[in-house]
Amino acid sequence: MNQDLNYYHLIHQEVASLLLYQSIFDDEIGQSFLEVFNLIYIRNQEPIDINCLKAYSRWFKNLASQGISWQDYLSRKILIDENPFSQQVQHHSLQDLPQPLREATKHDLRILNTLYNLPLEAISQWVKEAANVPFSPFIGEFNNHDHTFLHQEDKWENCLQQLADHYRQHGTGIFAQYKALKWYDNQLIGISQPDPITLTEIVGYESQKETLIKNTEMLLSGYNALNVLLYGSRGTGKSSLVKGLLNKYYSQGLRLVEVNKSQLSNLPIILDQLRNVTQKFIIFVDDLSFEEDDDAFKALKVVLEGNVTAKAKNVVVYATSNRRHLIREYFDDRPRPRDADEIHHWDTVQEKLSFSDRFGLTLTFEPTNQDTYLKIVHHLASQINLNIDSETLEFKAKQWATQHNGRSGRSARQFIDFLQGVRIRSQKSN
Repeated sequence: MNQDLNYYHLIHQEVASLLLYQSIFDDEIGQSFLEVFNLIYIRNQEPIDINCLKAYSRWFKNLASQGISWQDYLSRKILIDENPFSQQVQHHSLQDLPQPLREATKHDLRILNTLYNLPLEAISQWVKEAANVPFSPFIGEFNNHDHTFLHQEDKWENCLQQLADHYRQHGTGIFAQYKALKWYDNQLIGISQPDPITLTEIVGYESQKETLIKNTEMLLSGYNALNVLLYGSRGTGKSSLVKGLLNKYYSQGLRLVEVNKSQLSNLPIILDQLRNVTQKFIIFVDDLSFEEDDDAFKALKVVLEGNVTAKAKNVVVYATSNRRHLIREYFDDRPRPRDADEIHHWDTVQEKLSFSDRFGLTLTFEPTNQDTYLKIVHHLASQINLNIDSETLEFKAKQWATQHNGRSGRSARQFIDFLQGVRIRSQKSN
């Protein structure tokens, strides 16, 4: 499609006039798009300029590397963008926002809507004319998967309320992009491929599951939820249960932040970053235990008990441990009549032993007996439609437990995964 260059110049000037959504163009795709536009603007009256062609190629390559259309890219960036409008509208109704802010948002949406509707044919033609070459650059449109209200709305400035509702439900920035995050190098980073396990895959500990679900739903409803310690034998599904909660309730605003035991001293910093966000958060600490005088113990104690700073009502701590008493205790800790003994030494011992009591809930996961183990095996086998008779399945499951890691939910999962692998390999060989 041939477009008048005067129309192009108008779009170029409008892009430069964006008020709130400038950061949409901060990444590789956005930067390469702006490079194309800038070179067209500068070089359209010059002799042949291959730089313009190269810029167009880089833009196309960046889209291809993610396998997305220009429309997909633009709509995704708008829906996660952090700017004064997207941040304030999460805490205030649209009508309560200052009118200049609403008008500025409409201004930007109108410009971005124009960019969204630009056909590649037009951009290719502009590059051809700017580079002064006899051919148009390659035109190839990736499938557009944008099915949001932005795709359905002709004029984006008319969908301000829908955009406000989206930000309020899904958040912005990293909290809109990822459902699971982790604390790394003193910052929150997204986990692109979190464990997909679901609650329906976890059987054998129904009362513990029900209690944890109820507590999580209290958190999502805005009520005071309790910090939870999941204590018990290895392989009983404690960690899987927490991850399954995330996959069930992500669409309702639940997020999970994984914090390693060695990073617990950063908990106050993490809480400060989360407390004013509209989403609800599980801080997940796996395999928790402490050594004596561990700074991490002191940091977690502050979070569980609170200090001068108010408790973050949108955050709970879910920790798993194989130890009922989270702080290692040694025989030398026990008081003996020595001159150098602390006068109230038993108080120190009791503080160590009772640390787990600072969690509002302690859910115990007993070792898996044979009946529970086989129940888990049958449940997992039925989920993948494993074609094997019950007697043979149980016999092989018992063999697996004996020869490998004993009876547990983890062993059951490994056993079923093994059988599924054998089945797939057999089908391919046939």
